[in-house]
Amino acid sequence: MSSSAVVWDPAVLAYNLGEDHPFNPVRLDLTVRLATALGVLDDVPLLVPEPVAEEDLFRAHTAEYLAAVKQAPMVGWDVGHGLGPPDNPVFTGMHEASSLVVGSTLLGARCIAEGRADRAVNIAGGLHHARRDAASGFCVYNDCAVAISWLLDHGFDRIAYVDTDVHHGDGVQAAFYDDPRVLTVSLHQHPFTLFPGTGYSAEIGEGQAQGSAVNLPLPPATGDSGWLRAFHAVVPSLLAEFRPQVLVTQCGVDSHDEDPLADLALSVDGHREIYRTLREWADTHAEGRWLAVGGGGYQLIRVVPRSWTHLLATVLDRDVAPETALPRDWADHVRSLAPNAELPVRMTDGAGAAGPGFARWGDGLDDPVDVAVRDTRRAVFPLHGLDPDDPRD
Repeated sequence: MSSSAVVWDPAVLAYNLGEDHPFNPVRLDLTVRLATALGVLDDVPLLVPEPVAEEDLFRAHTAEYLAAVKQAPMVGWDVGHGLGPPDNPVFTGMHEASSLVVGSTLLGARCIAEGRADRAVNIAGGLHHARRDAASGFCVYNDCAVAISWLLDHGFDRIAYVDTDVHHGDGVQAAFYDDPRVLTVSLHQHPFTLFPGTGYSAEIGEGQAQGSAVNLPLPPATGDSGWLRAFHAVVPSLLAEFRPQVLVTQCGVDSHDEDPLADLALSVDGHREIYRTLREWADTHAEGRWLAVGGGGYQLIRVVPRSWTHLLATVLDRDVAPETALPRDWADHVRSLAPNAELPVRMTDGAGAAGPGFARWGDGLDDPVDVAVRDTRRAVFPLHGLDPDDPRD
């Protein structure tokens, strides 16, 4: 059994873009409450993070941008750098709160690098849109990019980043677009139909890093079976060829059918299957080292707490059976916050213990998901010595 670290402190709830903003930290609080009520966190020492050092923020951001973030609460809407519009509103203590999120993910990375844990999880992380000099998509500082950069300077030279958020992991891709030491893989809703409008299969990296950026844009309404078919058709072959020393995963759950900001159609059962697969691939391809972070997810009550409780349980090897009933005390707490909320009853959306099924790619089907798979494989597989048209690769 692998050793695992869970990074959590209620102080991360200070990353709060406003009560009416979709990125509401209540989703984190409800997740930890649910995981606690189900016993997932029993006897697990929660690691308390500290704000990241400024020198580590410079791994992913410019000094000018850091100064703007610090000044923004005093200066107001005209500070620039993407700060101030409705997506990225300025809030009091923005630099401090954002630094703590980055520090949380970096603490998980340190635990892995120092051999204190094989796996680490920070559900407050996953701010994958933040750019070198700008906030974007609810993200101020890019904790994923900082952690990967730090790992590269502390004993690792092959890191795979797999992003399962409904939105393209553009900020992380941009940070390592010319770095062959980092394989970035993103499965997301097609950029023609969703923010940030990037993540086409033709985006493959540049220079010596061609092939190190992998993008699999999926059509709207793709559900569990299509998503998992695409996942297995592209990712494991690349991981086997790349041989990462650490697997870093952004586990956004805005791909769910009920998410209000996007149009994929996964279930909580699909999310659970993704995490279990990532755990298997970390063991198979990355010597068991797995750093998992959160990300998007805007169905705050019905989806995020259940999906990320499954994530925590998977990292800890304490898998929660899908048919497990939601604890009454958790449901009572939710009703005290949202009396009219329609609550789920169990930790499943109905797939049952077997989970969602899918057919393996290569059976001759040529639906829109398969077109996406084919385009992505043809764009990057030859650059890894793989045959894009052979399902054995």
